[in-house]
Amino acid sequence: MTSNALADATMANDAQALQLEPCGFSLLLARQDSQQWQQKIMQADAAAVQRALAKKRRDLDDFAALISPAAAPFLAQMASQAQLLTRQRFGHALQFYIPLYLSNLCANDCSYCGFSMSNALKRRTLTLAEVEQECQAIKAQGFATVLLVAGEHEKKVGLSYFKQVLPVVKRYFSYVLLEVQPLASRDYAELRQYGLDGVLVYQETYDRHGYAKHHIKGKKMDFDWRLATPERLGQAGVDKIGLGALLGLGDWRLDSLYLALHLRYLQQHYWRSRYNMSFPRLRPCAGGLADQVLQQHQSDTLISDKQLVQLICAWRLFDPELELSLSTRESAHFRDHVVPLAITSISAGSRTAPGAYADVTASLEQFSTDDQRSAQQVAASMASRGLQPVWKDWDVGLGQIYRINSEC
Repeated sequence: MTSNALADATMANDAQALQLEPCGFSLLLARQDSQQWQQKIMQADAAAVQRALAKKRRDLDDFAALISPAAAPFLAQMASQAQLLTRQRFGHALQFYIPLYLSNLCANDCSYCGFSMSNALKRRTLTLAEVEQECQAIKAQGFATVLLVAGEHEKKVGLSYFKQVLPVVKRYFSYVLLEVQPLASRDYAELRQYGLDGVLVYQETYDRHGYAKHHIKGKKMDFDWRLATPERLGQAGVDKIGLGALLGLGDWRLDSLYLALHLRYLQQHYWRSRYNMSFPRLRPCAGGLADQVLQQHQSDTLISDKQLVQLICAWRLFDPELELSLSTRESAHFRDHVVPLAITSISAGSRTAPGAYADVTASLEQFSTDDQRSAQQVAASMASRGLQPVWKDWDVGLGQIYRINSEC
């Protein structure tokens, strides 16, 4: 049986076990018993972890065991297996991308974000000329993949703005992703005609109560609208869909379990798209809101460096073909040692303020980065660890051909 056939069989088993049906992920999530899943994770024993490690393909119960406290003593074995699977599927290639911040305007208040509307910050939205200057500065660093980021402001930084920006950006980059407010499926389909290749949208947390606590004002308060965004992306035929939770905002283990459930749902229903998983942790930000969140959270809610390594390895063991990303939120030391284990794409040389590449004095960052090395320094470090920096993502057509051939 081929690896893809095994993956399909595993997803089918997960679907049957969880009574998966094409009713929308929101309804599936509503049927989950959070307390039961938490008990399964926290009460997993060494035997459950060993069973998961012995399998060629893992299901949701195995993933629960691999992210449990009981798996901590097995971290070396998990890392070894994760690295082997990564090399088998992705070789030594490591994709590089860079975020381009278009605007820090936002119509939401979120407890953890420097762009929150209540923060007394100078707001800026790049003009098309400024976007072009940013593209030129980024292109000079060697990048061919760019992630366009903006605060959530539908009126001033919405569909019409993106339709103007994308053709400018597409002149410089072969692969363009968006990380902006959730849009309608028809909007994503229209943006594809302007050069959009992929979209990153993080649920932040799958806990409704916690979500409501941290999203205070604005459209982002709508939990279900955001939750259904990856389904709208799949319906629009977007090539790559990026998922993630803001680690530390809620119970990172339970959020990760629901992310795994969400991924399996999407893979079964929107199999033509590729999927990417990111691991953002809470970071200090302008306005100090994230600092307050960090101070108020109990230590068992936050995720340590060792636990993050465990989580990354667990994801690779759960899905050997899933793209895994690690951003400059993490330190140079951490990334240098963790990326070779299971990560397939990283950002480098990132600046999280609008206009900050062409004007290095720009401030007003969404959050502070930790790995502040240049892109070339990061590439050299990764090359010294046996990885091959790749500045270009899959061409959409080639990716579609690969998936079709894999299914034959």
